[in-house]
Amino acid sequence: MGGHVLLTVFTLCMLCSGVRAQLSPDIYAKSCPNLVQIVRKQVAIALKAEIRMAASLIRLHFHDCFVNGCDASLLLDGADSEKLAIPNINSARGFEVIDTIKAAVENACPGVVSCADILTLAARDSVVLSGGPGWRVALGRKDGLVANQNSANNLPSPFEPLDAIIAKFVAVNLNITDVVALSGAHTFGQAKCAVFSNRLFNFTGAGNPDATLETSLLSNLQTVCPLGGNSNITAPLDRSTTDTFDNNYFKNLLEGKGLLSSDQILFSSDLAVNTTKKLVEAYSRSQSLFFRDFTCAMIRMGNISNGASGEVRTNCRVINN
Repeated sequence: MGGHVLLTVFTLCMLCSGVRAQLSPDIYAKSCPNLVQIVRKQVAIALKAEIRMAASLIRLHFHDCFVNGCDASLLLDGADSEKLAIPNINSARGFEVIDTIKAAVENACPGVVSCADILTLAARDSVVLSGGPGWRVALGRKDGLVANQNSANNLPSPFEPLDAIIAKFVAVNLNITDVVALSGAHTFGQAKCAVFSNRLFNFTGAGNPDATLETSLLSNLQTVCPLGGNSNITAPLDRSTTDTFDNNYFKNLLEGKGLLSSDQILFSSDLAVNTTKKLVEAYSRSQSLFFRDFTCAMIRMGNISNGASGEVRTNCRVINN
């Protein structure tokens, strides 16, 4: 039954998104038959060591796909590394986990599976192992030959207004439903004070906090992130079920309990009224609807391509010699 449901969801998303023709869930069926099990096992080990890693891995995939397409360009080290871009530096994490998964895959089938595919599978497994939906991942991506730090500096930001965020999704062929569904990945994981403390004290410039932030959460966060405090301290994105992939993120938004400005504006901003608000309300009522749209959005995001040729890296951090 489970396999049938997954296949149906995959077929549905093929219809709704135009999956890239060269990608297929079965591309490694002969060349690396145990790939899916190897990746799943390593992700499970990583989550056992640190449950927060699930959110970190899905974020790596998101930050990879939005820059040059899903080509593992984020994983490259070097002077122009995307890791050094403002949204990623001292923030993107989980690179060592990807290295470990890659080593396990290379041990079983050397030179076959791209880092981009490994990252895509790891993101899916992070969702599944945290209680979220499962889906078949189309495979066959190649690893990019260049990083793009400039483009990484233009990733959707927690400080931007809703229209700017929507525009960045549209630029990579994603839509408003994808914006809301993928934001639902903030149902688990943590964020540093640095990315939400602007809401706590002087949000408007008139010395007032963000009026859309629920008052008990506001006072709690003011204690966690005091003025002049350590901006690296973290708070949970969803404090009701911190490590579980569910629809509580959307229930929180209805109560003014979104952590980031970019979360709460999906419900509370004037721009949301005719764009995202109704979806937030729908997902808060129906976890199955959220899971369905999230699955489709992940498949669509996983298909973002820049059309450039690539390779299968031996080491995810450097291009092959």
